[in-house]
Amino acid sequence: MSPKSLNTQQTESRCLVRGSINIDEFFHVSRIVTPGETRSSTRYERRAGGKGANQAVAVAKAAGHVSMIASVGRDGDWIVNLLRETGVDVDLISVTDDEPTGRAIIQLTPEGENCILLHRGANFVPHVLPNYPPFTHCLLQNEIPFEDTLATLSHARSTGATTIFNPSPLPSHEELRSFPWRNVDWLIVNEGEARSLIDALKDSPNQPTTTGDETSRGIKDQGMSTLYALHHLPTFSSSVNIVCTLGSEGVITLLTSGESFHVPAAKLDGPVKDTTGAGDCFTGYLVAGLMESASNEDLGVQNAICMAVKAAGICVQKPGAMESIPDRMQVEGNRT
Repeated sequence: MSPKSLNTQQTESRCLVRGSINIDEFFHVSRIVTPGETRSSTRYERRAGGKGANQAVAVAKAAGHVSMIASVGRDGDWIVNLLRETGVDVDLISVTDDEPTGRAIIQLTPEGENCILLHRGANFVPHVLPNYPPFTHCLLQNEIPFEDTLATLSHARSTGATTIFNPSPLPSHEELRSFPWRNVDWLIVNEGEARSLIDALKDSPNQPTTTGDETSRGIKDQGMSTLYALHHLPTFSSSVNIVCTLGSEGVITLLTSGESFHVPAAKLDGPVKDTTGAGDCFTGYLVAGLMESASNEDLGVQNAICMAVKAAGICVQKPGAMESIPDRMQVEGNRT
């Protein structure tokens, strides 16, 4: 499906991102290091990152108004400046002397595969939440203290804002079981995360993670079966719209109405160079699309997802995470 051009004039909707800011340290390797192995990297790079920062930048590059609440160390001033230059409101980003800016240590292969190790740093410094700015959408991940995520989610729900949760990295099983899913409007996961959610939330270890016979089904159908299984768990919430990315198979969506649809992956103009920021790019563009939608009906949501898929397709053909996120004009001008 060819998506309609989304309205870029956003005078009312504003997204609040409460999330992480990291310094990404890339080590280029011929293949991912295995346990007990020592290997030399062929190149080293330092870039701005963090799922919160990446997704905020993606919202901004998709022409969305976005503010961010976060913390950095004194070594992170350059990232705050970069966010500001990209269009993110950084007035609520604090600088601490107690910890360095969070770190992501990333192994990256020539094929674009990656392996990531995180150090939380300033992301976990106690943060006194200020008076929240006005916002209509709230986007959360899981690279800050869990209690901060819960507090922000609760506040967002009390204001009537649309809430979007991208639980990456996944919280513990205990945290997932106690999570207030009723406060979430949109859940964005990949298929592995969706299956892990079911494992955490199902009533017994023997309860299936999908519905029906999976042996003859393709990845898309298996993924949709997983979403239906998650949607019907009593420990989840039927009021959550679920968006699940399937890599090269595209994206599947299950709405609270019970309706579902599939959007195929974007056709690439060149080889995959780096998948590090693709998920954050997709999430930010999707949120910007939801901000622009007059309603969450099928057509509006499909338009938003198509735009997000196109953006992620451009993203993976460039190195880096934050700097690989395309701007709106690139995405709208990219042929499907």
